[in-house]
Amino acid sequence: MENEIKQNYENFLLKEKFNDSQINNKKDNLDNFFKRGFPNRRLEDWKFSDFNQVVNANIENLNYIAEIDNNIVFDQRPIEDFDHNKIFILNGKIIKSDLGFEDQSKIEILEDHSIDQEDLKNSLLNLNNAFTAKHYKIHVKEGYLAKKPLILYHNVSENLKSSLVSLRLDIDLDKNSSLKVINISNEISNKNLINIRQKINISENSILENFILDDNENDNIRYTHSDLSLLKNSHLEFFILSKGSKFLKNDIICSLNDNHGSISLNGIINLNESKHHEIKTIVNHNEENCKSYQLIKTVLKDKAKSVYQGKIYVNAKAQKTDGYQLSRALLLSEHTEFNAKPELEIYADDVKCSHGSTSGNLDENSIFYLMSRGLSLTQSKELLINGFLQEVAEKISDERIKQFIKKIMGIQE
Repeated sequence: MENEIKQNYENFLLKEKFNDSQINNKKDNLDNFFKRGFPNRRLEDWKFSDFNQVVNANIENLNYIAEIDNNIVFDQRPIEDFDHNKIFILNGKIIKSDLGFEDQSKIEILEDHSIDQEDLKNSLLNLNNAFTAKHYKIHVKEGYLAKKPLILYHNVSENLKSSLVSLRLDIDLDKNSSLKVINISNEISNKNLINIRQKINISENSILENFILDDNENDNIRYTHSDLSLLKNSHLEFFILSKGSKFLKNDIICSLNDNHGSISLNGIINLNESKHHEIKTIVNHNEENCKSYQLIKTVLKDKAKSVYQGKIYVNAKAQKTDGYQLSRALLLSEHTEFNAKPELEIYADDVKCSHGSTSGNLDENSIFYLMSRGLSLTQSKELLINGFLQEVAEKISDERIKQFIKKIMGIQE
């Protein structure tokens, strides 16, 4: 398989017209991927989610080049719940964008063939570097406050199967700027490997609200790696809805790199059948007076499996740190499986940090009470599940986006 991939890879490099330095860099990344292979449970970060096993069990003869057929018709219908800017992404490439609500001299979409020169310990990032055709970046210039949310519609060609789809899309906010970004997965194709990498840089006094919504039912294997950097007085609101894909892992590393930076990271995992999803977070408090808040709630049915690994790291000079982390799970079948690994690593003495994880079934007394008020067993359970998840949705600060996400989750007021 390795020889076939390398032969096809030469054609890919020629087609995309990389320069010699970029070609050498990409080949080095591909070689590093082959040396390590797909992550497996022998690696600490993957002990609960054996990616190598998932790929081998679900994808035969993985095609590493996802071509775009310009004749393919895919769903370009935007949501109608509120006005928004749009970017359409097909097979890892931006094919259409509309920033019509904005001053386009202040917000721009950049693209080039650049690759970070870095020592990667994650073979999936090597794979992403090797196979991304372009490096995209959404850039908001200093002092600009975006007027409307920006929705990224992620699509895969309907006829695509057993293919690798790679995307690199970064977000940079200059000083005193703001932006709201919603990632919507519209993929309906079967058994593709979708590998997404993003770096987010939020400069001084800037605010980003970033939403990753995996709601559409599909048999794809999905990995998203987010590397977040916050400077002085900046804030990031990060929300994950993890529901649709057969396998999904969200890998998030957040570094609070200057005073009074803050992140609110909230997530919902809601799974049925035999789906397997994981959220893994590392929040690095590198400077003093920074805050982090994490709330992850999980609902599992049938034979679904879920993982939450969360770590708060506090540097010795990060005094006055305020870090909170909580994971709660509802297990609605004896065949479900939930694994949690909350961690604190603290080297400063003047901090306020807490972490915890709980799991269990619905409270029988609450079910009995609701049924005594005239609800059926099914209605009682649905009401309790809605209430359980609604706490996370209420953390969303934008009312329009909150109501939209509640609607697609089926949460009733």
